[in-house]
Amino acid sequence: MLSHSLDHGVLVITVHQDPGVGGRATLLAKIGDLVQAYRPAPVVIVLDEPASRGAVVSVVLRVHRLCRGLGPLMSVATHSAPTRRALEADADPGGTRLVVHARVDTAVSAAFAAAA
Repeated sequence: MLSHSLDHGVLVITVHQDPGVGGRATLLAKIGDLVQAYRPAPVVIVLDEPASRGAVVSVVLRVHRLCRGLGPLMSVATHSAPTRRALEADADPGGTRLVVHARVDTAVSAAFAAAA
């Protein structure tokens, strides 16, 4: 369902597939555990094409709220323009803005620069 790595001190979490409505809680828990374990590293969540669906979007928005509370910067990378628009439209406007990128390398570079 997901994998993770560190790239220049940035936690990169890649979601490979949509967990469906029933798998949202499990996905949220796994991502939340990673965010807490690697804190204060900035976080980039990468959504592979099969993961660019509604259930994942809601999980990403919840993780964004979690990161605001814990402190690490968070951004998202996805090739899907409709998913980028949905994330930007539904992100909580309070606190740190959710930045959504079309490319992974851009997201990681921006997160690294922002954390420096």
